[in-house]
Amino acid sequence: MLLTIDLGNTNLTIGLYDGKELHHHWRLATDHNRMPDEYGLQLLGLLQNAGHQPADLTGVALASVVPPLTGRVQQACREYLHQEALVVDTGVKTGIRIRYEDPRQVGADRVCDAVAVVRLYGGPACVVDFGTATTFNAITKEGDYLGGAITAGVNLAAEALFARAAKLPRVDLQRPPSVIGRNTNHAIQSGLLFGYVSMVEGMVARFRRELGPEMKVIATGGLAETIAKETDVIEIISPWLTLEGLRLIWELNKNG
Repeated sequence: MLLTIDLGNTNLTIGLYDGKELHHHWRLATDHNRMPDEYGLQLLGLLQNAGHQPADLTGVALASVVPPLTGRVQQACREYLHQEALVVDTGVKTGIRIRYEDPRQVGADRVCDAVAVVRLYGGPACVVDFGTATTFNAITKEGDYLGGAITAGVNLAAEALFARAAKLPRVDLQRPPSVIGRNTNHAIQSGLLFGYVSMVEGMVARFRRELGPEMKVIATGGLAETIAKETDVIEIISPWLTLEGLRLIWELNKNG
C-alpha cells in the first residue's frame, strides 16, 4: 500500500492507496508547531484506524509547500512508518515537461496536479486549485506544464477582511439567499462566493483564449465543490487530484 501526503499551508491531505485505488483519505488542519513525534503518532493512528500497520506500506510519497515542516514529516515517516518518503522536488521524475522560466519555483502540489491531469484527462487543460491560494494552472495540448496564475484563496480573503476591517465579522463561506446581501453577513458571503466564482469564470475565459477552445477545466482543493455549484465553466471536480498525482509520480520513480 502507498501512503500519499499533500502538506499545504492550511490542510494536510493524506491518502492510502491499494494499487490504483484510493481506499482511505483524510483532510486535516496543518499545525505549524507540531513536532515530528506528533506527526508520526498522527500518521500511525490514521493508518491503524484504517486497519493497517506500517509493515503493510510499500512506500510514502510527499508533496510539500511548507519547507519548515517537510523535514519533520519526513522524520515522522522514517521513525514511525519505517519508510523513507519520496519528496516531489528537483530531480524527481514526473513524466511531464515544466516550461516555467525557473521550474524550481513551481509548487510541488501544482506539479502533482499537472501530472494527474495529463494522465487522466489530457491537455489542453486549466486546473483550478482552491487552497490557501487559488491557483490556475495551464497544461498544453502536448501535456506540458506551461505556467499559471496565483491569487489569495477564498478563506484567506475572508480572514483578511475580518482582521483588517474593524466592523466586518468573520463569516462561514455559505451561499447567501441572493447576490445582493440585505445584511452584513450575507453581503460578505456574496462578495466572497460570487466574487470568486466570477473571477474563476473570467480567468477560465482568458486561459481558453491562450490554450484553445478545446481546453478542459478541472477543479480540485477543499472548496472545489462549493465553487463549482455556482458555475458551469468547471467540467470536472477532482478533490483528491494531488494525491493521484503523487501516486503516479511514486510509480514512475519506483519503476525507474
